[in-house]
Amino acid sequence: MCHTAGIKAYAQSTFLQHYTTKDGLPSNNCYFTLQDSKGYLWFGTDAGVSRFDGKRFENFTIDDGLPDNQILMLQEDKKGRVWFMAFNGEMSYFLDGIIYNSKNDKALRLLKFNAIVISMFHDSKDRLWFGTNKNMLFMFDGVSLTKFTAEDTKNQFFLTYVYEDIKGKIWAYSNQCVRFYQNGNFKLSGLAPPKSFSYKTISCLGANRFLYVNKYGLHARRGNQNSTFIKIDTTLLNQNLGYFYGNTNELWLSHNNGIYHRDKLGKVTNYLQGIPTVQVIKDNKNNMWFTTTTGIYMLPRKENRLFIINQNQGLSNNVIKSITKDKNKNLWLGLGNGDLNKVAHQTLKVNQIEIPDKKSFNTGLKKLILDEANQSLYFASNHGLGVLLNIYNKKSPIKYLKETNNSLFVIKDFSINKNMGLSLALSSGIVLLQDRKKKFEYNVLELINGINFFNDRSYSIFYDNNDDLWFSNIDGLNQFSKNKVIPFFRESLLTKRVNDINQLADGTIILATDGYGLLFIKGGKMVLHFTLKDGLSSNICKKIFVSNNHIWVVTSQGINEIRLENGTTDIKAFEYTDALLKNDVNDVFVDQDTSYFATNTGLVYFLHKPLQATKEIPKAIFSSIEVNSLKRSLKDTSIVLSPAKNKIAFYFGAIDFQGQEFLFRYRLKPDDDWTETKNRKVEVNALKPGNYTFELSARTNNDSWGPSAKINFVQKAYFWQSTWFMLLLFVAAGISFYRIAVIVTKKQKNKEQQKLLLKNKILMLEQNALQAMMNPHFVFNVMNSIQHYINTNDTGSANKVLTGFARLIRKNMEICTKSYISLEEELAYLELYLSLEKKRFGNKLRYKIEIDPKIDQEETKIPSMLLQPYIENAIWHGIMPIDTGGDLEVSINLISEHSLHIEIKDNGIGIDNSLKYKKHNHSSKGMSLTQERINLLNQIDAYPIQIKVQQIGTSGTSVLISIALP
Repeated sequence: MCHTAGIKAYAQSTFLQHYTTKDGLPSNNCYFTLQDSKGYLWFGTDAGVSRFDGKRFENFTIDDGLPDNQILMLQEDKKGRVWFMAFNGEMSYFLDGIIYNSKNDKALRLLKFNAIVISMFHDSKDRLWFGTNKNMLFMFDGVSLTKFTAEDTKNQFFLTYVYEDIKGKIWAYSNQCVRFYQNGNFKLSGLAPPKSFSYKTISCLGANRFLYVNKYGLHARRGNQNSTFIKIDTTLLNQNLGYFYGNTNELWLSHNNGIYHRDKLGKVTNYLQGIPTVQVIKDNKNNMWFTTTTGIYMLPRKENRLFIINQNQGLSNNVIKSITKDKNKNLWLGLGNGDLNKVAHQTLKVNQIEIPDKKSFNTGLKKLILDEANQSLYFASNHGLGVLLNIYNKKSPIKYLKETNNSLFVIKDFSINKNMGLSLALSSGIVLLQDRKKKFEYNVLELINGINFFNDRSYSIFYDNNDDLWFSNIDGLNQFSKNKVIPFFRESLLTKRVNDINQLADGTIILATDGYGLLFIKGGKMVLHFTLKDGLSSNICKKIFVSNNHIWVVTSQGINEIRLENGTTDIKAFEYTDALLKNDVNDVFVDQDTSYFATNTGLVYFLHKPLQATKEIPKAIFSSIEVNSLKRSLKDTSIVLSPAKNKIAFYFGAIDFQGQEFLFRYRLKPDDDWTETKNRKVEVNALKPGNYTFELSARTNNDSWGPSAKINFVQKAYFWQSTWFMLLLFVAAGISFYRIAVIVTKKQKNKEQQKLLLKNKILMLEQNALQAMMNPHFVFNVMNSIQHYINTNDTGSANKVLTGFARLIRKNMEICTKSYISLEEELAYLELYLSLEKKRFGNKLRYKIEIDPKIDQEETKIPSMLLQPYIENAIWHGIMPIDTGGDLEVSINLISEHSLHIEIKDNGIGIDNSLKYKKHNHSSKGMSLTQERINLLNQIDAYPIQIKVQQIGTSGTSVLISIALP
């Protein structure tokens, strides 16, 4: 049986947002609140003044230009200047991001009153009037200050309020007298003074009227006409009344014990009871703001107001885990302490129902399901599940689900269907009960996997409209239909953890995932996917509630409502509920006109009329500009950044007091791409020289971008980046290029002359080489051979040698004037030379010449007389010193299309041995001349020749010649 702890009746409590130093206020001791023409709220405190855009408090102190940190009053004039009335009597004002005081505005040096300013008025002739707490009234025309006093002690200017009538006449009201301004002075009128409670209970209404509150109520005066609108409770007369807000329909009055509100029907509502308040204002969005010594309170406009039911209203615990509503519109709440509470629909009476099984349910009732057909309410905690029977009767017994072996089980989720079925999502798997009314228990030993049990840790479970079972476990989403399990593992997102499952009227299954947003399943396929990018407050979705085909989603960062209508999607966020519904919502229930939320601070609910209202497109607004850490006026049209000091910072925001999240975008050039940010400051520096326009706009979730706000500035160039410098540099460069061209041309001519000299020297070397080639020893030996053949009467051989020698000399004469000859000519010359040497030495000289058949001998050009000196050296210094003679091989190969490789190889004594055993210093004149000639050719030719001479092992010599072909 359940135990009813008691029935308590309380009124609902309206939620007021409370701002303190924890939120950014400079002090909790606040004196005055003002909303300026741009929409900012200003708060005067004992620690400076603060400007609030709904998101950020921007605080100002004497370090920013205030003459005193204690700001008792604020007022905006017709020019948009926000004036600060300080405790020390000095005046200052804020305009376009700059605070002006006596140091940066000479005119303000006159506005140093030896009194506290209690009122200020800006008339149609641009004159400022200042009423004080002494017998002094001041008029400032922008140039001079005029002071008015009264010697008559009964008719002084003490606490005077200035007002202008429809004809432009200036009136000065105090509680002692009424004066009017004429011909430069004030004259007493016959009008009775308003007798208001204080200077705080006088306010200008506009239309040349002013309001005041006295002991008879709220009055309006225009000229000499006086009207009474609203009478007040006489008990307020001794409550030290503060600043008020009123019109012909209502009165909001601050006092020592809170806020008094009387509407046009005479209904009285009290707010902040027990908290001394000094002012109340209504902003341009109809929100009410209360100024107190404990911070600032905000009461949202009627359609946005939240109401709370918690322990102060009779609940047995503030933590509410789950919520549902019965057919009689009574709310059922599952509490964090394991109790059930029922809240009556109209009276808000709370019926506290205690669950006796504390052990199983003291972790809180995390889910409620109403079974209207059987008038039962099912409830579950982490370690137990129960049902409250006969919920519409006075006696409501409780039954508990049992495991017949008394085994412990951990419940993650549960669901019931229309056919008395009950399914449990446990840490061990899914358990199915066929008839929950007949048998409210199960035996873990009788469970059959695939029939009434599905193994693996599970998270959520749901019966759809067809009584098919959907459940999520560690593998992902599954459907159990017609005794068959259908897994949804092909889509990777459907394998993620699911926190809740629900269904639309058309059969679409909705999944609230743990970090991947909302997934929609229809016809066995995923058809929609909503995430943070689409407007969700967070991708961590905890609960889903479907009402009239609208989807309400509880996320880790607030509440969303999703409307799917006519093929369009509208995702709306309830940012104005941030203070209560930001991140501690456990469950949601929505009926036709009210949304209820189970939170950790009580039951929160509101009318959801705001959903039907059209959102205003947000307007981005600049709050200040800093150039190299110095503030500049927002109206400054001559912002110029120097090349060295080029840092500019833009501070901005959007006026909103409903807690909406804004996204901003900006760019510096009209053709630049937009950059998006959630920050409210952008700093840029080191820009290229030029003209820039910092363009800014804002939007909220699913809203269009608002209109742009713009600020122009110029980035100056270094002097070397200027046009005149570039022109001068161009001229200087032209002159330099001309001089360089002259020098280069001269050098080129010199180089060409040097080439000619080199060519001449080569020709001379060639002549020397020619002479050197005709080795005297060779000539002498040939002559001896001829003489030998003649003496032995071998005239035939003598004639042959003499003929060959003549041909060799003639061949030398032919090629001596050519720098390059064909390979064919070179080979013919070598063959003639070697044949003569062969005749001299007989079998002691054996030679062989091998040519790569791919070589075009006629077209391939090589330097003339290149090979003969190396071949001669191989014969005379390599082979001849050996008694038996030796072999000489000449091989010519084409290594690549542009490279010719020539090797002259002999098996003589070797070049290193030859140099070692020589008794006197002798070098081949032909080889040295050839090497020098090659060095000269390499200097003037684009295709160098490489020569490498080396000994082969212990004997023999190899000469490698690489010639690059054009």
